[in-house]
Amino acid sequence: MKKLCVLAAVMLFAVCNLWAQLTFRGKVVQAVNGRALSGANVRLEGTTLGTATDSDGTFLLKDVPAGEYVLRVSFTGYETVRKKVDRSNENLFFEMSASPINLNQVVITGTGTHHRLKDSPVPIEVISGREIQKAGIVKIDEALRMMNPSFNFSTNAMGDYMTMNGLQNGYILILVDGHKVAGDISGNTDLQRIDLSRVKRIEVLQGSASALYGSEAMGGVVNIITESPKEKINLLSRTRIAEKGQFTQNLSADVNAGKFSSHTSYQRLQAGGWQLSPYETDTKDPRGYKETVKQASNRFRSDVFNQKLKFSPTKSLDIYAEGSFYQRYVYRPVAAYNYEMSYQDYTLALGAKYLLNKRSYIALDLYNDNFENNYNYIKDYQKNKKGDVVLNKRQHYYNANLKGVFVLGESNKLSAGLEYRDDRLKSPEALNNEEKSAYTLSLYAQDELTLFRKLQIILGLRYVNHETFGDRVSPKASLMLPVGAFNFRVAYAGGFRAPGMEQLYYEKVKGSTISIGNQNLKPEISNYYSANIEYIGHNFTVSVNGYINDVDKLIDYKYIDLTDEDKANGIKKRRMYVNLNDARVKGVDVNFNAYLGLGFTLGGGYSYCDAWGTMDKGTEDEVRQHLDRSIRHTGTVSANWNREWTGYRLNINLNARGQSSRFHASNGVAPGHWLCNLTTTHAITCLGRFVLEPTAGIENLFDYTDDRPFGVNYATLSPGRTFFGGLTIRFK
Repeated sequence: MKKLCVLAAVMLFAVCNLWAQLTFRGKVVQAVNGRALSGANVRLEGTTLGTATDSDGTFLLKDVPAGEYVLRVSFTGYETVRKKVDRSNENLFFEMSASPINLNQVVITGTGTHHRLKDSPVPIEVISGREIQKAGIVKIDEALRMMNPSFNFSTNAMGDYMTMNGLQNGYILILVDGHKVAGDISGNTDLQRIDLSRVKRIEVLQGSASALYGSEAMGGVVNIITESPKEKINLLSRTRIAEKGQFTQNLSADVNAGKFSSHTSYQRLQAGGWQLSPYETDTKDPRGYKETVKQASNRFRSDVFNQKLKFSPTKSLDIYAEGSFYQRYVYRPVAAYNYEMSYQDYTLALGAKYLLNKRSYIALDLYNDNFENNYNYIKDYQKNKKGDVVLNKRQHYYNANLKGVFVLGESNKLSAGLEYRDDRLKSPEALNNEEKSAYTLSLYAQDELTLFRKLQIILGLRYVNHETFGDRVSPKASLMLPVGAFNFRVAYAGGFRAPGMEQLYYEKVKGSTISIGNQNLKPEISNYYSANIEYIGHNFTVSVNGYINDVDKLIDYKYIDLTDEDKANGIKKRRMYVNLNDARVKGVDVNFNAYLGLGFTLGGGYSYCDAWGTMDKGTEDEVRQHLDRSIRHTGTVSANWNREWTGYRLNINLNARGQSSRFHASNGVAPGHWLCNLTTTHAITCLGRFVLEPTAGIENLFDYTDDRPFGVNYATLSPGRTFFGGLTIRFK
């Protein structure tokens, strides 16, 4: 009898457990024609449970713990659909309406918490992965340059110099899924580490954001969100070939097996070198130039490998581990140079997110980035022999971030966290072969309030303790009021940038000049003020943002008195990093998007930037001039036409950028110019689980080149009109 009772209890428990599991099965179609929508994301809000629709638009979620849920279906370019579900249902049906202007996508960069784009209390500019693909763009710098007028890039032998609204790369924080892209080349982030084929969207936050993100976020934040497809199997191959030996290959494989998922990607970029002019500047020649073999764009190859693993043991817990490896080699003419350059980088990350309830969570992220730059000698020079590989700079970045988001009722959301950061640098020439380090410890908090059901207020604060300069507090405050179809926003944010490792510890002799760091440097600081008005219509949106960014204590070199030892060693100049300069950047940004009907969309933006700095070079009078590499006027335009037939989809995209002259403190200004690209994409969708997408297009449609002698500040490195073609193969 006792055994029977035990057996009955076990069976009863099993039945109850089975009864407690829910199953959701359904189909997602396009509202306009009833066709199945493959690859739509299906997720239970407030959980880690989700999937994607297969080739015939169906989905299945099983073994869901009993409870009340909101089932959300989303897909880029379509309005998000939600349904409440509380019991098993195998006949769910979703019709999704196309959204020519996608304002329902979720963004995170402005507040560190999730908001729909049109409801974000902080204005965020978004470049979607779909827009990038339509434009035929394969590099992240090109995406930012051609699709956002606030960005500018200029290139020399040491890398790409990025500016955003007048401030250079060192004041712009680059993130990939919230992780900093650390390591630099002469202060500039190597953006080729980013695999553009994996990008879901690029979120751009302008102005200071140190209260949320800490150092480097004085000029703005670029957060690159990558794709994590939900299909059981998702394979992609994308090949692109262009003139001048330009070649791009992307491969990716995604596997989703219940609670476990794997995301793998590889990217190869390469290009041949080219000259814009067979001459270079030479002040000793009466003509002012001489013949040269130097190239405006050097031949290179690069490889990027990414791997991410994710495990969701329960509906409330996500655990992930990811890593990447990158290498790039830059070839230079032997007749003109002593060495070529190579770059390596690897990253490691581990983290977990635990849902306390459907809207609150805690998360822990551990991250490490390791970037290295070497000189590869191609002939004997001084003490180095041909074939020697000599370390120029090695940088290590360690970060640990513990964060919690707590929903305190319907109108209050509190975010708080603790962050530890450690920067390390080894540069044999500059630091006497020693490794230097500096730590930063931060506490931060942010409160999001909603008053009167409309007025959104954000108050934030970050306290920082830095190893060399001590304590710093950065505040932020923003307000958003929706009135009908309009959003009104005002904001203030304090920013800071900790002195770089080279600025703290640099010590190098070049010729008769000695340059040294300064461990007494203070952080560079900024005060950013902005006002924004946005109109949101069904087929038209426009946003106008005005801002002022006051930047103080900018770090620069200042010449100081020689020591007796300097004089004995033949040193004629001694200079040291000091907090020397101030700057003010004022500007207005205008962005618009419109759906014109019949498959036509039009978008664009205009940026006016008035960037001035006061430079104290040790003379009696201060010098006031434009900030280096700043541009007064910039505009972008994107026109797109899309048409779909049974089994075939055609997309034609025209993308253009125009800018006025770019100021340079040396070697003269770079002239203003226009660039225009035309891309056609042909999607063959009648092959079952396979989709083929041939592409063809023209870069620099009107054949503009800056053919001045090598050594000037080039307006663009484009070799002129360039034809390209490619093929994308997808399997889901």
